[in-house]
Amino acid sequence: QVYLVESGGGSVQSGGSLRVSCAASLNISTICGMGWYRLGTGKERELVSSISNDGTITYTDSVKGRFTISQDNAKNTLYLQMNSLKTDDSGVYYCGVDLGTGLGCDHEIKPLDVWGQGTLVTVSS
Repeated sequence: QVYLVESGGGSVQSGGSLRVSCAASLNISTICGMGWYRLGTGKERELVSSISNDGTITYTDSVKGRFTISQDNAKNTLYLQMNSLKTDDSGVYYCGVDLGTGLGCDHEIKPLDVWGQGTLVTVSS
């Protein structure tokens, strides 16, 4: 059974920093990749950043230059360092995993429909 536990959120003022973590119950070095998704004011989770095990990293335009995604394979943990936080960064942050298929990994991360409780990030002005 796959489970994901997000942590590290909190309440900060604009310009502050947070580092959120996602602990996974599987060996993340053997999967296609992982991503961070944010549930803000909309109804859907939106991809913020992803990292593939071929080294490819993506960021949504609004966080480029401010956020950094990384992972620790030994700890099966995904991280997102968030600097220079803005009010619009607020939301519940979730991580997702792409296990791939027997055919291999797609270029774009496609998360399994398994989500943790998320971790709340609140940025105030």
